[in-house]
Amino acid sequence: MSINFTTATIKDFENIPDNDMAQRAEIFYEYLDFVKSNGHMNYRLKNTSGTNAILNVNIADQNREFVSFVSSDYLGFTQHPKVKQAAIEGIEKYGTGTGATPLIGGYFDYHNALEKRISSFFKRTEDEAVVFTTGYTANSASLQCLMQKEDLAILDMAVHASVHEGCAFTNKKTFPHNNLESLEHILKVSENLYRTKLVIVDGVYSQDGDTSRINEIYDLVKKYNAFLMVDDVHGVGILGETGRGTLEQAGLLDKVDIITGTFSKTFGNLGGYVIADKKIAAFIRFHSRQQIFSATAPPSSAGIVKAIDLIDEEPIWREKLWDNINYFKKGLDDLGLDTGVTCSAIVPVKIGDPYVTGDVGKLLIEMGIYTNPILYPAVPRKDARIRMSVTARHEKEHLDKTLNAFDDINKKLHIAKK
Repeated sequence: MSINFTTATIKDFENIPDNDMAQRAEIFYEYLDFVKSNGHMNYRLKNTSGTNAILNVNIADQNREFVSFVSSDYLGFTQHPKVKQAAIEGIEKYGTGTGATPLIGGYFDYHNALEKRISSFFKRTEDEAVVFTTGYTANSASLQCLMQKEDLAILDMAVHASVHEGCAFTNKKTFPHNNLESLEHILKVSENLYRTKLVIVDGVYSQDGDTSRINEIYDLVKKYNAFLMVDDVHGVGILGETGRGTLEQAGLLDKVDIITGTFSKTFGNLGGYVIADKKIAAFIRFHSRQQIFSATAPPSSAGIVKAIDLIDEEPIWREKLWDNINYFKKGLDDLGLDTGVTCSAIVPVKIGDPYVTGDVGKLLIEMGIYTNPILYPAVPRKDARIRMSVTARHEKEHLDKTLNAFDDINKKLHIAKK
């Protein structure tokens, strides 16, 4: 089987018929060399400074300074002195690790405090939270223990990969993104066929930055006696009157069955959480394989509690973020670039052609702007884009430099909307 490297994406190398694992790896290695030779390798670059609006990156053994749009540290809390100090105090008190899984000795009082704080943040005082070492496993590990062969998971096609992995051992149906007619059809035809029906959506979707039609979805879910799980990792800290995300904005904080999320974006740390009825939470604690067989979050997680507190204590960061989002998006729109339907801190510039998108990424790097070209399978093959995350740490000079770069690139490559 011959693969055209010019039009190929990483997905095309997942399984090459009649090639064993070593042969597939060799072909893929040749593809990586091809990508690097064309200057399209904007992935796995070596950062040499902390996450911030300006990031030092080592390229070809040279350290260079870039305006960075590759981080989801939306409020800049990875660099907040109060968050760092809380993490340092956690390490000084407990050490650098836990040495055990949550079930058999790796559950500490700071884990308990974090679980209580994140559930109270979402006003879920009657429910309980379970913390995981990553947001990915919060989804994948909890779903794998909750959903079995007698059950049905119903997914918006645009949900995160961790949700799809979590549904590997159950029945799964997908509906086109935010398509309520398709969702209702699935709910209707499967009404009496499965033991549990769980609809899973994101609050904010990671590639287009748009929101779920959550109120209408909630009404449909309840109409057909199903459950609803919402992963709002890109909405928390950004949307809602007090930064509690899509569900606060929709008035559904206390209504959905399961809330999941991550501490690695707005809260500036590492880890994930599941919030649910206390009986479901207890079930997850004793049946999730990640809770049983994988070491729990390190003591630096103590910094997360402070980050959660800062959402209320220092709303100025959310205000600064939205000022940056509105300024940057208007600038891109004024250039005639296609930013889609985003209403969040995720700002895509849609280009379409994957190779041209790679060229745009290359030129941005040359101009001191660090972004990621997003290609299939993260998005459809003809919907490639440059995806950027705006943060509260960006200043107008950073945004203007980026807008000027896009203006120059558009004059060269004609990427503006027709």
